[in-house]
Amino acid sequence: MDADGEYMGRALALAALGRGRTSPNPMVGCVVVRDGRVIGEGYHQRAGEPHAEVNAINAAGDVSGATIYVTLEPCCHQGKTPPCTDFIIGHKPARVVVAMHDPNPRVSGEGIFQLRNAGIAVDAGLLEDEARLLNEVFCKYITTRMPFVIAKCGMSLDGKIATRTGDSKWVTSEASRRMVHELRNEVDAILVGSRTVMLDDPSLTTRLEEGKIKDPIRVICDADSYLDPSAHVFHGKSDAPTWVAVPDDRSFEGADEVLRVPAGPGGLDMRLLMHELGAREVSSVLIEGGGTTLASVFEAGVVDKLLFFIAPKIIGGRDAITSVEGEGAARMSDAIALERMRAIPVGEDILIEAYVKK
Repeated sequence: MDADGEYMGRALALAALGRGRTSPNPMVGCVVVRDGRVIGEGYHQRAGEPHAEVNAINAAGDVSGATIYVTLEPCCHQGKTPPCTDFIIGHKPARVVVAMHDPNPRVSGEGIFQLRNAGIAVDAGLLEDEARLLNEVFCKYITTRMPFVIAKCGMSLDGKIATRTGDSKWVTSEASRRMVHELRNEVDAILVGSRTVMLDDPSLTTRLEEGKIKDPIRVICDADSYLDPSAHVFHGKSDAPTWVAVPDDRSFEGADEVLRVPAGPGGLDMRLLMHELGAREVSSVLIEGGGTTLASVFEAGVVDKLLFFIAPKIIGGRDAITSVEGEGAARMSDAIALERMRAIPVGEDILIEAYVKK
């Protein structure tokens, strides 16, 4: 890899340090280089705080004649912070290297145009695929105003998430369960069904031993009035709110907020629920529900990515709970097609990561 690629690679690594903390903004990293030496670097640390370019330029001081490497096209509009293009132009670098255009319609291409119009050389597209993958959540949310949806499941090799008696502790290994908590630390919200809450009585919090952690918003779907306000999720010490989604003719006492959603296949209309979450600036949702909840989000066509943890166990039994229930496909041609699938060892389990083919 040439020098430009190395500096952009460093900028991408910096950007990733903001994972789980910048929503609904993107993760962005920036490196300032002059005469073959890094003189400043920074990343967007939290929504509402200075952007990566500002942090990097402030760290560098004088950037006249330097090259700025940034993972996303600099913003050119006034939001919670001033436009980065104005800030960059005022500091007179010689060149800006951008990994990808900003998918935000308010910015896309305009930031680069303003820099070039000010006499600054701009190169775009370096490590674009890596930058787009890093910000897959932002790319979905900013163009559709719907959250990026991840369907997670822990199951046996024969596709069961619990035995015929309902016992599910534990299907997968401790390493897999830890990775799920790392995911909770990154996403805006987790979503489960009320049956999962009443059977397992989970806290739905992030439990990690080190570093700064955050709990996601807890969203519970209660289409059949199964949920009880005595559940632990309503009485824990978490600062994160618990929202309950119910049919539009019902309410629920005890939730921090009630989301009224029309009925849909298998319960609530999941597509309309995702629109409602997007309107509340929830840019990512981790589905942790049981087989019924997973079936409803797949049937609604809202899943973007799936993470299925497969344990080296055979549970068996026609009455054991299946990972994705519902009515299912009538023909193989109706099955949900996946792409970009890969297998990742996690402890004694195998994680299958894949994207739903759109």
